[in-house]
Amino acid sequence: MTTEIIGTEAGDARITWHEAGTARLVLALGHGAGGGVEARDLRALAEALPGHGVSVALVEQPWRVAGKKVAPAPKTLDAGWRGVWPALAGHGLPVVAGGRSAGARVACRTAAELGARAVLALSFPLHPPGRPEKSRAGELLGAGVPALVVQGGNDPFGRPEEFPEGDYELIEVPYGDHGFAVPKRAATGQEHALGIITDGVVRWTASLV
Repeated sequence: MTTEIIGTEAGDARITWHEAGTARLVLALGHGAGGGVEARDLRALAEALPGHGVSVALVEQPWRVAGKKVAPAPKTLDAGWRGVWPALAGHGLPVVAGGRSAGARVACRTAAELGARAVLALSFPLHPPGRPEKSRAGELLGAGVPALVVQGGNDPFGRPEEFPEGDYELIEVPYGDHGFAVPKRAATGQEHALGIITDGVVRWTASLV
């Protein structure tokens, strides 16, 4: 595991690399607006994917690196992501743009312009909780590259059945909330939920090369 600081238009960002021995792909993952790269799904992917030929780059936006509590406007998040892209692409490998929640939106909005191979959207916030009329589906549908959505079955920001038809794949994590936490009373446990995520992403990334 190695870490590097990257200067961007929005301030200094940080990349933590979990590198594969022989990589064929880079998976870049941004965090959400309410947390960092310590999120359970991001950690699980960083542990699992390198063993399958995928280097994982966990990207911390400048506002998190600076210790701020509140995420900035979407255009500032996009600027931070654009600023780290040369470092992500510097290995000469195809790069999958990804992230959770707000990070997934950033990946979708910038994928085509940056030349991403595909998009991985974890807990895509289809709409604010209780506000389905405020749909952000256009960001996902307009990504312009192959996309995989991994969504909790009980995500208040959009349950799997709420997603519109489109040219993307969707994996449901039963009982999962926006952070993929499953209640103790659920028929499946937390480790099983994380396994659904990692197994699904391993299979999907294998199809991209």
